[in-house]
Amino acid sequence: MSWLTRDGLAASLAVGVAVTWGLGWPGLALLAGFFLSGSLLTQWAGGTGGRRNARQVLANGGVAAAAALAGSWPAAAGAIAAAAADTWATEIGSFSPVPPRLVTTWEPVTRGASGGITALGTAGGVAGAVAIAALALVLDPRRILKDSVTAAMVLVTLAGIAGTLADSLLGATLQGLYECPECGARSERRDTMCHAPVRLIRGRRWLDNDGVNLTATLVGAAVGALGARFSS
Repeated sequence: MSWLTRDGLAASLAVGVAVTWGLGWPGLALLAGFFLSGSLLTQWAGGTGGRRNARQVLANGGVAAAAALAGSWPAAAGAIAAAAADTWATEIGSFSPVPPRLVTTWEPVTRGASGGITALGTAGGVAGAVAIAALALVLDPRRILKDSVTAAMVLVTLAGIAGTLADSLLGATLQGLYECPECGARSERRDTMCHAPVRLIRGRRWLDNDGVNLTATLVGAAVGALGARFSS
């Protein structure tokens, strides 16, 4: 599959098996909805995301797999909604005619920079969260909130939005950002080849984009699980 590396395919199969084991075919269908929509959007946006490796797959789907094995549909749906919202925001936001701005300081940043947001990308993120929430309700509505379909829809949507907001905030503050001291080129990867060894100019060395994505899905899962618990 051209969307995945060899180890990425193995990781996606493991995540799929875990989700199916815990939540059955509805969980697998929800996961597939995220993966297919995200991959198609990436391809439509010009293939900027490249092929996903195992680390990227687990960063986006590992929390959902753990939630599924724990039998928590709200947490799994929240995690998947967060992953979808972040992916949709990134890919749809790439078409914005207006340059992105850093979510914390509102200063202009280059396209694709972590923590940068646009109105179009934000709308895309909300649309991604709504799409996963709607799919989750169609697949298994009573496992989110038994008493109210509307409240369940709102809950999963908010979980997705919370996750992508956490992604932007972490990307703008704690995610490592590196700069070449000779040419001034900036990158979020410290192993990027450049004119000289890159130096850390913002954030933490231990937090990269995969760590940010993992945290975002954790936030989505937490909002989904806690919201369902307090609403029951």
